[in-house]
Amino acid sequence: RIKEQLIVKFLFLNSLFLPFPRNSCQTGPVIDMPVPASFNDITQDPSLENYIGWVWYEKEVLLPLRWLQGDPAPRVVLRFGSAHYYSIVWVNGVQVVEHEGGHLPFEADISSVVQGSPGSLCRITVALNNTLTPHTLPPGSIQYMADKSRYPKNYFVQNTKFDFFNYAGIHRPVVLYTTPAAYIDDITVTTTSSDSVAMVQYQVSVVGSTANSLSLSLRDQEGKVVATGDGPVGELKVLNPNLWWPYLMHENPGYLYSLEVRMQAQLGGALLEDVYTLPVGIRTVHVTSSQFLINGRPFYFHGVNKHEDADIRGKGLDWPLIVKDFNLLRWLGANSFRTSHYPYAEEIMDLCDAYGIAVIDESPGVGIKLPESFGNRSLQHHLAVMEELVRRDKNRPSVVMWSVANEPASELPPAAHYFKTVIAHTKALDPSRPVTFVTDANYALDHGAPYVDVICVNSYFSWYHDPGHLEVIPLQLTAQFENWYKTYQKPIIQSEYGADSVPGLHSDPPMMFTEEYQQALLREYHSVLDKKRKEYVIGELIWNFADFMTNQGTTRVLGNKKGIFTRQRQPKAAAFVLRDRYWKIANESSCLPPAITSHSLFLK
Repeated sequence: RIKEQLIVKFLFLNSLFLPFPRNSCQTGPVIDMPVPASFNDITQDPSLENYIGWVWYEKEVLLPLRWLQGDPAPRVVLRFGSAHYYSIVWVNGVQVVEHEGGHLPFEADISSVVQGSPGSLCRITVALNNTLTPHTLPPGSIQYMADKSRYPKNYFVQNTKFDFFNYAGIHRPVVLYTTPAAYIDDITVTTTSSDSVAMVQYQVSVVGSTANSLSLSLRDQEGKVVATGDGPVGELKVLNPNLWWPYLMHENPGYLYSLEVRMQAQLGGALLEDVYTLPVGIRTVHVTSSQFLINGRPFYFHGVNKHEDADIRGKGLDWPLIVKDFNLLRWLGANSFRTSHYPYAEEIMDLCDAYGIAVIDESPGVGIKLPESFGNRSLQHHLAVMEELVRRDKNRPSVVMWSVANEPASELPPAAHYFKTVIAHTKALDPSRPVTFVTDANYALDHGAPYVDVICVNSYFSWYHDPGHLEVIPLQLTAQFENWYKTYQKPIIQSEYGADSVPGLHSDPPMMFTEEYQQALLREYHSVLDKKRKEYVIGELIWNFADFMTNQGTTRVLGNKKGIFTRQRQPKAAAFVLRDRYWKIANESSCLPPAITSHSLFLK
């Protein structure tokens, strides 16, 4: 396959409408743009920083001749890891795909376009629009400022109801790859286990030929074949399996087998072969009224919320940053995170599988606040997004729960039908995992909570509520947990809590925005969590892992400062509070490795 860090030609136009640039250099400014990256922070141009509307990417590549010849010729596919938000793609001037949504992959079979011109450059053109409407996910709205005495002609702003910067661009790798004309299209794996036997159920779909055969082999980490099978549907029996365990729950976390699927097919008199290897973790998930069980053992989420966010590249994939973050997670003693508030890159999810980091996999359903965002148009798009997300991540052992939304206006009456439908649809797509959404609504008014398997609640006592009054936290947090549990009899995760702190700002007694106040707030929460985790609280996820960029505002000084690490991944005082706590919780379990020092390396 062809995969590279691309420098592409980039054009942006001050328009929400889509003109096709016959000659881009005559249509608007053209600059070089790296891919993957957000375009917002790459230049010194403030108009690009906050740009809303269409932008154009273009790149020419030369395809290998062997991709364009043969009988039957290979299938040539163009794949995008993600592009935010709405994409239209042309190859050699022929439109090949459209996609709505900024955080999930999409692809197009471009064989018919490129195979007629071997030896010629292949021109890939992408039109990308980051405009959000009440029916996108996440939603937003365009507000035109009609007062000509205060605003220039045609002046508008993008309004959103979420607290992170709406970075835009081609954020994840773009690859060209080939398959045979008949190929393995999809694999679905589920697992069950007992004391000494595990069963790996599989289903394989093949496209391009009905005259095909399938053989499967499951190998352990030493390369030994432990089970074999054949056919499109079946079950593999594994004796004395190595189970997939979360980090700090077992001495060998993140154990992965390799499932090799081999297809042979007859097509036009030719014998074609396709091979795909899928990592498989054997583990089960079960939820009771007060516990979250992984492989039958109680699991407590002691983790973080994150963002895909960094200096300069915005939400663009950055391997050094990803590895740094996983090293920090393991230093911290964190065993889990939520993909707040959108699906993360596949490369990140791969490491979660390998390192044993449990994931609450969240859709981009953040900022669903307006009544019109609960209508049928929005609902149908939300269902389609969940289909894409489940298809991408269904085989990942690290994904232990789906989250369909974050802090929606679930107190509105239409939320009942909306979330009943989205959750039921997600469960139909994947019956093997629990489903939730994250709420900040009043327990007595939440219309979506009856349909979730786990209550995930965000609260910011003594920050957004009663700011500066740490003494109210024990009473208010205890009441929060007791009210939710009494009403629903479901396990609860404190899915967000925290306080902003400006690095190096100090005060004793603690005052808001100082490192001391952030520490003190965490300790007040922890005192209540320590009581309730003995009953029905099954997890705590700090907001946030690291500082991140937001829209400008009077309460945001270069972004949100609730990170326990700075945006450059330097620890604040709160990081050490959380590290002490997480390792203490982890050491209550058995089979743990020695505590990790700050000088340890975790590369495998």
